[in-house]
Amino acid sequence: MPGGGFSASVPPAGVEFEAKITPIVIVSCIMAATGGLMFGYDVGVSGGVTAMPHFLKKFFPVVYRRTQQGDDSNYCKYDNQGLQLFTSSLYLAGLTATFFASYTTRRLGRRLTMLIAGIFFIAGVAFNVAAQNLAMLIVGRILLGCGVGFANQAVPLFLSEIAPTRIRGGLNILFQLNVTIGILFANLVNYGTSHIKSQWGWRISLGLAGIPAALLTVGSLLVTDTPNSLIERGRFEEGKAVLRKIRGTDKIEPEFLELVEASRIAKEVKHPFRNLLKRRNRPQLVIAVALQIFQQCTGINAIMFYAPVLFKTLGFGGSASLYSTVITGAVNVLSTVVSIYSVDKVGRRILLLEAGIQMFFSQTVIAIILGIKVKDHSEDLHTGFAVLVVIMICTFISAFAWSWGPLGWLIPSETFPLETRSAGQSVTVCVNLLFTFVIAQAFLSMLCHFKFGIFLFFSSWVLIMSCFVFFLLPETKNVPIEEMTERVWKQHWFWKKFMADDGFDDDEPKKNGHSNGFDPVSQL
Repeated sequence: MPGGGFSASVPPAGVEFEAKITPIVIVSCIMAATGGLMFGYDVGVSGGVTAMPHFLKKFFPVVYRRTQQGDDSNYCKYDNQGLQLFTSSLYLAGLTATFFASYTTRRLGRRLTMLIAGIFFIAGVAFNVAAQNLAMLIVGRILLGCGVGFANQAVPLFLSEIAPTRIRGGLNILFQLNVTIGILFANLVNYGTSHIKSQWGWRISLGLAGIPAALLTVGSLLVTDTPNSLIERGRFEEGKAVLRKIRGTDKIEPEFLELVEASRIAKEVKHPFRNLLKRRNRPQLVIAVALQIFQQCTGINAIMFYAPVLFKTLGFGGSASLYSTVITGAVNVLSTVVSIYSVDKVGRRILLLEAGIQMFFSQTVIAIILGIKVKDHSEDLHTGFAVLVVIMICTFISAFAWSWGPLGWLIPSETFPLETRSAGQSVTVCVNLLFTFVIAQAFLSMLCHFKFGIFLFFSSWVLIMSCFVFFLLPETKNVPIEEMTERVWKQHWFWKKFMADDGFDDDEPKKNGHSNGFDPVSQL
């Protein structure tokens, strides 16, 4: 079938494709986004269990003794490489897994990749619940990390490809919404299990990760693959049928032909990772990599991983610290809902720039308060200042949750052309997990050495990333996913110079001015 059979002309760039918001799209996106639920639960649960005495006593006795004796600096009680490895090993495993996930996403499809992620998640949960020593615990975290690598590779692509253009941003952010719900769920579970005065507290916390793991596994069995993926793998008729089903209309020919065109170009690319480095693909690559680095350098995951530990450092009691974490988790969820509503109305750039101001202000205020009030051996932060710190952390989290959190995943997933989309998403996930690993592994040591200056460190990064957005990030709101090159990159004041002559390298053969002899205005 790839050899012919479609005689209509490819639609010109700028055409808005007809699409209804069908129930199957909404249900599919909700099911797929449960991958974010699992990721969020893993982020939230690790910080809670590392604050539980029974967990520390069993696996990290040195840290346990340090917290009981109270001789060390408030900022250094939890500075332990093994404890940090428990948190960060998940992200190192995810980093490695994403390269395999790129292959399965391209060859087996988005749906099967999500299924593989679910299986890894279930296996990881089993190891963690049954853990008798640190080795079992780390193996469980590594298996969970493999699940994160596969899920974070497939889910954002699935959501971007299946959603109608006009609500693509909102539906894609369902992934991040589920991340925040997962974090809140983990915080609530940790708050409840912290009152269990035995090892069953932390085992229940780690074991309940099986709920989102099962949801993702079952969901991936129920959803259909995306038309883009089916067509990319040569299943044209099936792709056309799915496209008709998810768009709720028979007038899908223009969009179908554009997907076939994109697939044909994609098939000519034999080495997608090498192709990413070509001049015409550098803008998307630079934006994707920069967004992932900047997302982690906001400091959000440092706060989310270790929120209970951080609040304990500030002088909150054990239950009070977990309670404060629940509050910040709820703010995270509600603010992500704001992003779902506003991202396709006000656009990506406005949300990122506004959030930059809000995050910079809140982190600077936190640093000032901690610098004045929290000393190495001070016993507690006065109530008024403690409340102000929680308010400022909530202010910071709310800004992140409607900007860098969801948009760090949304923008890369919608900007790469089909021929490099799987490879581009793989690089995106890899860079994200690499810097998540670095921050997770280093944060408690940085907190020990920088003290309150840790927040000034992150706020300076917020200033840098806001300048990057202002000058170099183009707006992608309401642009069809396969028309980004023509309508975004070729129009941008800086990136358009990478697109001259379609950006093809001089050593690539051309016919009629187009690489590989393919003229987009000719018939398929």
